[in-house]
Parts: sequence; structure tokens; C-alpha cells
Amino acid sequence: MAPGLTPMQRFRAILGGSAGNFVEWYDWFVYSSFALYFAKHFFPKGDETAQLLQAAAVFAVGFLARPIGAWFMGLYADRAGRKAALTVSVSMMCAGSFAIAIIPDYSMIGTAAPVALVLARLVQGLSLGGEYGASATYMSEMAGRKRRGFWSSFLFVTLILGQLTALGVLILLQNILSPEDLAQWGWRIPFAIGGVLAIVVFWIRTGLEESQSYLTAQAEGAERSRTMLLFVKFPKETATIFALTSAGSLAFYAYTTYMQKFLVNTSGFTKDMATAITAAALLVYMIAQPAFGALSDVVGRKATLLAAFLLGSIFTYPIFSRIAVTSDATMAFALMCALVLILSGYTAVNAVLKAELFPAHVRALGVALPYATANAIFGGTAEYVALWFKKEGMESGFYVYVASIMAIAFLVALTLRDTNKHSLITED
Repeated sequence: MAPGLTPMQRFRAILGGSAGNFVEWYDWFVYSSFALYFAKHFFPKGDETAQLLQAAAVFAVGFLARPIGAWFMGLYADRAGRKAALTVSVSMMCAGSFAIAIIPDYSMIGTAAPVALVLARLVQGLSLGGEYGASATYMSEMAGRKRRGFWSSFLFVTLILGQLTALGVLILLQNILSPEDLAQWGWRIPFAIGGVLAIVVFWIRTGLEESQSYLTAQAEGAERSRTMLLFVKFPKETATIFALTSAGSLAFYAYTTYMQKFLVNTSGFTKDMATAITAAALLVYMIAQPAFGALSDVVGRKATLLAAFLLGSIFTYPIFSRIAVTSDATMAFALMCALVLILSGYTAVNAVLKAELFPAHVRALGVALPYATANAIFGGTAEYVALWFKKEGMESGFYVYVASIMAIAFLVALTLRDTNKHSLITED
């Protein structure tokens, strides 16, 4: 056990980091969950698919800011500490959420409305880009060697919980507000909630323990974190994280955030039913993360990654094709569960695997920058690419695209070392 770190301190650190991650991802996913309702307020021209396409483009713009946030916050976390970076990132998310809650719509301020929406999403993108590297690094360093896969999996538990909570707020508002009120002004409520939650987490994070890995690196006078270190000293690790994240993020957004719209636009489910199916599958997905994390502590991170990407490359096309033609909600739920359970072999271990590849003095930057860059290119464009294929009458092309990227990631995962045995996180 790290010097001065009691089991209760370790637990509080994991819980505190998780709480912030939850709020960050709740705020991020509220945008996608409520896009069906607010798209017409910012993009009034065209049919529903065209409006969603424009809203998805703004969602992608937020991702473009994530590499910048990852670069800046990664350096900041390696130099000033994980705790400092975590506090700054949640403050920025708070500002972005409150901004979206109060932006006037197109009917009031014209083209300034979508411009303001883009700016708010850029702030959130900067925040989330910095959040991942800092929180993944912090939680992996605080988790302890023997159960590092299990405890660090809670990073993704809180990510899914954030998405699930966003859908839960949507379901609640669908039941207490009329469709007209929800479409007119009710969609603003979840963004305001996110801003308030971020304030609470800001207070929680000011009381977190700093990680022993960071303190040790500082005490030993480790080399100052610099961007070029990733490409000069750790080119293979950086490229590996980019490749694995490209497939994992693309599949994640295809299987979860886009799936809600897919169920409405393609399968023909109502918005309410699509939301319920997605929420139920996400609950299964969330519960599965610690189990897959614990499994990785036994069989290794590499084994779970290989299984996830191989099965994903094989089953994405047939499962999406079946969901596209089903009108049975139970069947759609079961098939969506199959997809997210396959992906759990990646998502449960993605944070700890990446942290274990780098030494402490460059770890936050090494985790954050290639991850955020891959997210921007593949995750942030997933919905836009899917909707483009649909608009062009080639919807199945998207299934092939996802499966192909996962097949490439499988080949890359074959080259990984066993990080369970050769981790660069030295603390027990």
C-alpha cells in the first residue's frame, strides 16, 4: 500500500474521482439525449433527420476541442498535480452547462444561437478532454495493484451512470411535462441540473488526496512533462492508445448514444420507447463494468481487449442489421445488451491499461492526448457518419465501418505487453 494511504482514504479517493467523472459525463450526454427535442430550436430548417444531422455536427465540434483540453490538462496534471486538474476541468463543464441552459433560440437571436451553442460545446469539450486523462490517471494510481482493474473500472461505471442519469432525467421530464412543454422549454432543465451538480463536485474535489505516484515523481525530481516526450520516448504506447481508442470510442458511440436515434429513425420505435430501451441496456452495461474489470485482474487486460475487438468485428453487422428491422422492444433490448457486453471487455479496462503504459511524470498527458485525439476523429463523428450513410441510402455501410475499425484494433491489441505483470504504476 502506498505510504500514508489507508484503505478508507483509497476508497474516498476512488469515490471522489468517480463523482466528478459522473457529473462531467452527465453534462456531456445530456446534449445527445435531448438533441431530439432542442435541434429544431437551433436548426429550424429541414426535416428531422437534417436537424439531427446539424445537432450531431455540433456534437462533433465539441470533440474537436477535446485534444486541446487533453493536451493542456494532461500537462497541467503532470506538473501541478491530478487534484488541481480535476478541479479545473469540472469548473469548465459547469460553465458550459449553464451556458446551454440559458442560450436564446434561433427565433430570438437568429444565427447567433447556433454559434453560442457551438462555443458552449467547445468549453465542454475542453473540459472533458482534460477530465479523462486526469481522472483515469488518478483513479488508476489510487486503486492498488491487486484490484487495479476492478477499482479503475468505476471510471467507466460513472461514465455510463452519467449517460444513464441523462436518460433518466429525460424519462422523468417526458412523464411530468407535456410533449409541447418539453420541446419548447423543458429541454433546458437538465443542463441547469448539470451546472448545479458540477458546483457540488467542485467542492468535493477540493478535499481529495493527491496521488502518491505524482508526489513520488515530484520528490524524485522526475523529468518535466513535455508533449514531445510522448513521440520521442513513447511512440509505440502513444500509437497503441490511439488505435485502441479509435475502435473503442467509435463502437461506444455507435452502440449507445447513436442507438437511441437509430431505434427511432430506422427501427421505427417511438421516442419514449427508444429512450426506455437504451436506458435499460445502459443499466446492464454499467453493472457489467466491475465484473469485467475484476476479470482483467485475473486473466489480464490484453485478454479482455482481444475478446472485445474480435467479437465486435464479427457481430456488429448482423446485430445492427437485426435491430434495424425489429419492432419487438424486448428483442431490441437483448441485441443492444449483446453489443455493450461485448464492448465491456474494452471499456472496463481502457483507463487502467493506458495508465499502466506510462511512467508517472508523463502519465496524464500520455493517457489523455492520444485518447482525446482518437475520440475526436472517430467517436465525435460517429453519429454524423451514421446519419450520412442513412441519408445516402447506404445505412449498412456504417455497420461495416464500425466492424472494420474494431478488426484493426484487434490486430493492434495482439502486440500489447501484459500490463498486469509489467505495469509502470509502481505503487501497491
